[in-house]
Amino acid sequence: MSESTASSRTHEDKLNQLAEVAVRVGLGLQAGQELLMTASLDALPLARRITEQAYRAGASLVTTLYSDDEAALMRYHFAPDASFDRAPAWLYDGMGAAFKSGAARLAIAGGNPALLSNEDPSKVSRANRAVSLAYRPALELITRHAINWTIVANATPAWAAAVFPNAAPDAALAKLWDAIFETTRINGPDPVAAWKAHDANLQTRAARLNEKRYAALQYRGPGTDFRLGLADDHLWLGGGTTAGNGLYCIPNMPTEEVFTTPHKDRADGTVTATKPLSHQGTMIEGIQVRFEKGRIVEARATRGQEVLQTLINTDEGARHLGEVALVPHSSPIAASGMLFFNTLFDENAASHIALGQAYSSCLRDGDKLTPEQLAAKGANDSLIHVDWMIGSGSLDIDGITATGTVEPLMRQGEWA
Repeated sequence: MSESTASSRTHEDKLNQLAEVAVRVGLGLQAGQELLMTASLDALPLARRITEQAYRAGASLVTTLYSDDEAALMRYHFAPDASFDRAPAWLYDGMGAAFKSGAARLAIAGGNPALLSNEDPSKVSRANRAVSLAYRPALELITRHAINWTIVANATPAWAAAVFPNAAPDAALAKLWDAIFETTRINGPDPVAAWKAHDANLQTRAARLNEKRYAALQYRGPGTDFRLGLADDHLWLGGGTTAGNGLYCIPNMPTEEVFTTPHKDRADGTVTATKPLSHQGTMIEGIQVRFEKGRIVEARATRGQEVLQTLINTDEGARHLGEVALVPHSSPIAASGMLFFNTLFDENAASHIALGQAYSSCLRDGDKLTPEQLAAKGANDSLIHVDWMIGSGSLDIDGITATGTVEPLMRQGEWA
């Protein structure tokens, strides 16, 4: 496809291209494989195109579970108090059974980032905890990369209004779609080739970090002075990965990060967020936390303090880190200058850390280790996994070797 042909594509053309890239590149769907997809009602057009592309790729069955923001709010307005300690365990058991039988997983993201901001934080927390408990057996198959999975985004009116509050609704929605197409490499003449080249670059970066075998990272920037030890036998990953079922997938679209597992007991110092965190329909801004021996001992936020406190009190693992990721400040998402209020995008605009559950795939032979063996190597265990951004054009990061040698890794947010 020529540049002129690419620029003349309609919105429908690009939507179909996004669906094809999601299925064939992001998901790596295999002929004969089932697909389990989740989406909001706003994502119906994209979900239908993904369904078509999945069947064209040979899917044996596509099953989509739809959610509705209005119905979610009705629960908070009308449900009895006991409702917030319940979750449809039967549904998550079914999802886990689907994954164990070989189904792939695709999530369409893009909900209202402030949907639950005006609701009772304690009810939001209880509902999230109930879901986390019910979904955990199925989620572990994803965090272990036992199956091929991916996440793509769909622009919605509520999300567009949050990102472009001064634009007319139709204009805001169009601008958000443009940003999604640009950052997921749909606007170029050959999106599939663009993704393969990008994936190769991320793989090269991860390989270089694995050669270095740093024992720790030291962060310095405005409001941040922080040392983070890495888990024993950690592995840096970036871009795509071969799942336990042998299929190659790129879990996040877009993705700009290389990431690994930190040691749950080796974080010390103060870290300040550089972007707001949209978590389960609520906004948390101005996050600053202090770690001692891996554990958060002090946490504050300029907005959403109660939500932040409830989040880190989910369980003991919620006060420890499960992921560290490096993203250059010149990434396409950061270069856009946009704040997406969506972790899928904002985490790929800046280096970040994640509270909670570690990815066992970021450890050597991690998929073969028991929970006890993973913990012994420093991998964290929790009901949550929440990324928040700490990178900026003012952040410096050093790599520290096992012998104590300090090497510049990133300067002013860019690879050194």
